[in-house]
Amino acid sequence: MELKNESSEHKTFNRATDTLVYALGGLGEVGKNMYCFEHGEEIIILDAGVRFPEESLLGVDYVIPDYSYLQRNQHKIKALIITHGHEDHIGGIPFLMQSVKLPKIYAPQFAAALIQKKLEERRHYKIDIEIIDDDSRVETEFFKIGFFKTTHSIPDSLGVLLNTPNGRIVETGDFKFDLTPVGANADYQKMAYIGQIGVTLLMSDSTNSSVNGFSISEREVAASLLDITRKAQGRLIVATFASNVYRVRQVIEAAIACGRKIVVFGRSMENVVAIGKKYGHIKVEDGNFVEPEYLNTIPANKICILVTGSQGEPLAALSRMANGTHRHLRIIPGDTVVFSSSPIPGNALSVNAVVNQLTRSGANVLTNSLLNSLHTTGHASREEQKLMLQLIKPHFFMPMHGEYKMLKTHAKTAIETGVDPDKVFILANGDALVLRDGVVFQSDTRIPTDDIYVDGNDASGLSTSVLKDRKILGDNGMVAVIVSIDSRFNKILVRPSIVSRGFVHLKENQTLLKEAELIVYDALKKTMMNKVTFNDLKNAVRTSLEPYLYLKTRRNPIVIPVILNQKAAMVSKQKTNQF
Repeated sequence: MELKNESSEHKTFNRATDTLVYALGGLGEVGKNMYCFEHGEEIIILDAGVRFPEESLLGVDYVIPDYSYLQRNQHKIKALIITHGHEDHIGGIPFLMQSVKLPKIYAPQFAAALIQKKLEERRHYKIDIEIIDDDSRVETEFFKIGFFKTTHSIPDSLGVLLNTPNGRIVETGDFKFDLTPVGANADYQKMAYIGQIGVTLLMSDSTNSSVNGFSISEREVAASLLDITRKAQGRLIVATFASNVYRVRQVIEAAIACGRKIVVFGRSMENVVAIGKKYGHIKVEDGNFVEPEYLNTIPANKICILVTGSQGEPLAALSRMANGTHRHLRIIPGDTVVFSSSPIPGNALSVNAVVNQLTRSGANVLTNSLLNSLHTTGHASREEQKLMLQLIKPHFFMPMHGEYKMLKTHAKTAIETGVDPDKVFILANGDALVLRDGVVFQSDTRIPTDDIYVDGNDASGLSTSVLKDRKILGDNGMVAVIVSIDSRFNKILVRPSIVSRGFVHLKENQTLLKEAELIVYDALKKTMMNKVTFNDLKNAVRTSLEPYLYLKTRRNPIVIPVILNQKAAMVSKQKTNQF
């Protein structure tokens, strides 16, 4: 699939005078946002996020960008600037800090608190985090950077204006236009002023480019939550994104209005509530919260439980409640469970499984629908994207933050608002745009970038061969062949033994395994007629066994040869006995 603007002319990048714009993540995908702006000996990084893995990436915790280009150009990095505190914009910071030394992070207050908490949990060294808002300025030799307020599902979200030697760039961050927001309003006046003074390139959020009209207001969601809280007969359990601070605030306010005490489950939810209270985004007295161990002392109709797990995550609080494995709480008939969210693409099956389990346990489950306004997006729909384009009035446009279809649809929307089709660029991660004297074109320069799969806390990532082995193990299982030899006489001591896991049922396939042992035995005897190495023996096991197993079962398990040298084993045993 081609992600480049076919009508654009590719030109060579002049490192001395041109400004380079490229993404290490965020194009052709939802998540992993990381955008870089380079001029001369300076690089400004905007956001450093993660992407959560799809089900095919077995055992992978996060997907992050390849930081190798930044490692090679570490001396150029002047700042990491954060637009807001969602994981797809800040989740990669601990891994980035393993790879490069950042001089300073600039982040709005709420995002800075989340970053600090994240770094403390991972025991990272301290880094200078400077708090920024819409009045802040960041200046380097080549960049003068300002900010403007946007509306999103988390406090303190900002859009960014970058003044470069070759033109002005606006990067919107994640945004929507809510005319009756729960939090701060977007700064329409500043956006319009920026548009009036002239913008060379607009980079804008594409997540909801295929959604028509305007998104519903958070106040409509607040009204629905209050109505449900008032009508619920028993315990009320609300699952939402922990990072959706305004939604969390609405749930808490509705519970207090209806005389319910609030119990919070889930570490991320606890962190967000604590930070929200600290900075005044959640204004509520501590007496309205109770600890989990006191749940049984409160009438069911006086309880509101706020939990993580709205995406069906198996280890989240709600899933454990549904499965009966949560240490404090089990679902009982009469509970009302509210999903104040919509499934992220790819999570629908997991969410449905949890919904079914909750319903089977006797809960009344409410999800977002035309009948219940239980969720609204934090991303601009098509008409809101048009409004941003009309306010900023860019000469050139680059859709960002979205899968290819989202980028393509957003590009069409930009053309509808008057942007020249030849000045719209649909790029992939690693593609580069060049600004030169107020003109933007796609460069023949390409920045090396790829997905890095993180298993645990190590930014070095997993190799694709490891993931391939996991996939084979999951699909076809494993066969271990244990061979005992005496290397002094170059002979096999006993017939090889085969152990299988996840391949075939052992009791029902004894004949198959015995035949396999004989085939391996014959192959090894022929191989050992000459002087051999351990690798020769392992190759003999694999080349003889793999075709046989596929012929008989049409499956390709991983074959693991285990060669035991009895001479070495005896010598080791003798030394042990001497002590």
